[in-house]
Amino acid sequence: MAAESPDAAPILTPATIADQEAGPLERFRRRVTEGELGSLPVIAGLVIIWITFQILNPNFLSARNLTNLIVQIADMGTIAVGIVLVLLLGEIDLSVGSVSGLGAGVMGVLQVKHGVPALFAVPAGILTGTLVGFLQGFWFTRFKVPSFVVTLAGLLAWEGLLILILGTTGTINLFDPGIDAIAGNFVSPAGGWIIAAVGLLLFVAGMLRTRQRRAKAGLETRPVAGLLFRAAVASVLVLAAVYILNSDRGTPYAVLILLGLVIGFDYITRRTRFGRHIFAVGGNAEAARRAGISVTFIRMAVFTLAGTLAASGGIIAASRLLAVNQSSGSGDVLLNAIAAAVIGGTSLFGGRGTVWAALARCSWSRSRSTPSPARDARQRVAPSRGARRPRASPKDASRSHGRRASAWATRRRCARRGPLRSARQAPSPKTHPRRLTGC
Repeated sequence: MAAESPDAAPILTPATIADQEAGPLERFRRRVTEGELGSLPVIAGLVIIWITFQILNPNFLSARNLTNLIVQIADMGTIAVGIVLVLLLGEIDLSVGSVSGLGAGVMGVLQVKHGVPALFAVPAGILTGTLVGFLQGFWFTRFKVPSFVVTLAGLLAWEGLLILILGTTGTINLFDPGIDAIAGNFVSPAGGWIIAAVGLLLFVAGMLRTRQRRAKAGLETRPVAGLLFRAAVASVLVLAAVYILNSDRGTPYAVLILLGLVIGFDYITRRTRFGRHIFAVGGNAEAARRAGISVTFIRMAVFTLAGTLAASGGIIAASRLLAVNQSSGSGDVLLNAIAAAVIGGTSLFGGRGTVWAALARCSWSRSRSTPSPARDARQRVAPSRGARRPRASPKDASRSHGRRASAWATRRRCARRGPLRSARQAPSPKTHPRRLTGC
């Protein structure tokens, strides 16, 4: 049999030919009928929520409120990226919330109680998540215990460890400028424009490079008009976002961290051998093993990365709140992180999904959870002027001192970042600082 020429034309099936001859509208119609809409439902829901909230409160789409919402997305988005990687394997990690709180707790204890500089305390908190993820991945792969069981046990164990390391204080207020800078500092307007320009140039160069490689391999390529349309849409969105952020305080460092993680892991999952192995193991672990892929290594690496990203997200949240307490990482953190990945389009059965989808779902979640004026009005309780406050016992006085210190940290954050809402929409004084979505 004669060997095929390397320049031979690729084999085209009838389905491939029909897909090439179909126009953009026909392809979109097929995606709709087949249910392959990706993140379009999430984006449509986000637009509807924004329009509704803007009608209810004209300040919702203001530059200051949008900036605060974007900062609040950073911690949840970072955790959701790790969840996407785990779900691509067809597994689950129920401990990311507890790991995020544990990483923040280790950082806070080292910096406040032991005087360790933030330059070393922050990496120590992240390495805590790395160690936890490695331990859970090793237990899952070595002893064949289902990931659901292993991470469920971790959810309880790491919460208990957080309470143990925090000690009797229960709450640690963070005053170090290095930790505060993670979620509290912003890039200058000129720096924001430069970053946007460089990002757009890299995006266009990546599209052209992909088109060139596909054409060289004899694969179907997108028309030039489609590439120009994508570049125009991306330019409008990015430049509009930078303009809005510069109208307030600039581009937050936390958002740059999140975008760097999303872009980096999107490249890893789609362009590297390690990423292709993740999809292969999630699609069919036995077939991947027979193909020579180290399934054990891939699973351990992914769980290690998930723990690292969870701890990183917890540190970003602690920097935004300027405090770590016993409930850090609890509540709806786990639910929102998993929902961000699943609703964004990642399959629970593995082998299908994208990192970008988690970012869209986090935006939807944070926009939906923004307090409304009616809810704030119900939470306000006016104290009576003639009421006398009873004398507090020494134990109550100690608790009151902790609350005053936490309230002082909250006022310091508010003075630095400015009010999120108008005075008539101020949250209740009795609301815990962790539950505030802004100042």
